[in-house]
Amino acid sequence: MNLEDIFFPFLFLWSTIAVLAFITLFYKNAPYGRYFSLDSNYKISSRIGWIIMESPTVIGMLIFIVLFRSKIGQTEIIFSLLWLSHYIHRTMIWPFRAQLKGKSMTVGVVSMAILFNSVNITLQCIWIFILGNYSDDWLTSIPFIIGIILFFSGMIINIKSDDILMKLRKSNGEGYYSPQGFLYRYISCPNYFGEIIEWLGWAILTLSPSGLVFFIWTFANLVPRARSNHNWSKSNIPNYPKNRKAIFPYIY
Repeated sequence: MNLEDIFFPFLFLWSTIAVLAFITLFYKNAPYGRYFSLDSNYKISSRIGWIIMESPTVIGMLIFIVLFRSKIGQTEIIFSLLWLSHYIHRTMIWPFRAQLKGKSMTVGVVSMAILFNSVNITLQCIWIFILGNYSDDWLTSIPFIIGIILFFSGMIINIKSDDILMKLRKSNGEGYYSPQGFLYRYISCPNYFGEIIEWLGWAILTLSPSGLVFFIWTFANLVPRARSNHNWSKSNIPNYPKNRKAIFPYIY
């Protein structure tokens, strides 16, 4: 049995789990942020939790780069840098900029995120460094150009949306408020919208089955969460704009 005989069936199984998670999250919210229960056992600081659970995405990529350093070309290096540009920010910058002081999440949530991120980075790297076949010409191909435009567009949307939320809490104090401007004019969760665009771009620029499955997971995770946040905001934030959609402008 070779690697492909394990890899592709596992991708199918992993995609099936994503669909099940998508359905489940419409009925049950992940216990952190506004949905964190004070009665939850085994709590951990949100800042520490974020750093720990996102770190496999950086460590895993660095391990694969070292292991395959003698075999990788320019395209694999660019893929690695794109990946790290997102996750170094997510692991080492965002947790220190966000207003997380005094906030907690459950050890269970952190553990599940570590598991997901460990599996995901392994799948991405197996394709990029082992099963995929990329020449240097790939960097001028149509899929790469379209994908990298989407990737950076989504990253900019994600970071700018988070910045608006951070400044809102910094100026107004703890709690939840109605953010204004930018894509908040149209949707409640432009940060999630940006991340969906970003990983769609990744799937296209790598044109990989593992990238596609990651996009499916991103969609399955963030769309129900956006819906929950949107409905919560309409019910709990005074004068919340009624014309906003949850995550896709003018659509949903």
